[in-house]
Amino acid sequence: MTALLAVSAWEYELHPEVWLLIAAVVVFGVYSVRSIGPLAVTDGTPIITAPQKRYFLAGVLLLWLAADWPMHDIAEKHLYSVHMIQHLLISFIVPPLLLLAMPAWLARLLILDDGFAQRLLRPLTKPLVAGMLFNMFQILTHWGAVVNLSVENGAFHYALHLGVFFSALLMWFPILGPLKEMQMSEPGKMIYLFLMSVVPTVPAGWLTFAEGVVYSSYNHSDPLWGVSPTHDQQVAGVVMKIIGGFYLWSLIALRFMRFAGGQREADMAARQNRSPVTSTEAEKEFIAADKPPVEGSVS
Repeated sequence: MTALLAVSAWEYELHPEVWLLIAAVVVFGVYSVRSIGPLAVTDGTPIITAPQKRYFLAGVLLLWLAADWPMHDIAEKHLYSVHMIQHLLISFIVPPLLLLAMPAWLARLLILDDGFAQRLLRPLTKPLVAGMLFNMFQILTHWGAVVNLSVENGAFHYALHLGVFFSALLMWFPILGPLKEMQMSEPGKMIYLFLMSVVPTVPAGWLTFAEGVVYSSYNHSDPLWGVSPTHDQQVAGVVMKIIGGFYLWSLIALRFMRFAGGQREADMAARQNRSPVTSTEAEKEFIAADKPPVEGSVS
């Protein structure tokens, strides 16, 4: 029975809604660069750079991997630990890649223009609002009733994933969005990322040390690959702790080192640009201070 279950888990299942989403992202990206870009960029700067193309390709491929077969089917029907990996991909990996891929001119059209959609979107990119929305979806996706309903109802599961994905895009925007004027300061980014790491660690610890099975939808009598429901949720908790917590803390550490290095370079540059004091200037300073110069103090 277990062998048959393992084979059936790999049976291909078409998800047209996922293909439609991926196609929409690709068509929007290509159309923006080829049709809108030449009209928006008139100063000779590149419409899109080579790194931005690579970020876009990586983001689209990882989004497809997380949302389509086989990860989606195994996550939805068999293993909550795979479900956790799926959610972390669409929360912490794919959104930053797509934001790094977005040119500044496109972001200004989408957010800073004067249309109704832009006026609605601008407040959502504010750090406080974006952070609250992101954490709300993080809590919602670990609520037992929501998890069980998402397993039973495919449309609800798809809508929930869209909410997680778009809330993550908003959360990452003040950190590495394409508009520098809308990014936070480096110390602000570090505090913000730390706050975003707090919520994922709570359900991670709960899943890891909970007694019994937390989600009834994943309490299978014949588990896939012999992974018991209890071990499955413990692995899910560890994955969430490592990626959801340590991943963000690593970003904080990297940003701190970069910020400290920039401050050190700025201090060195300021000292190098400071002109040396001549003996005449030193004598004038001593006279102004009504103190005679000490012989041998200025070479």
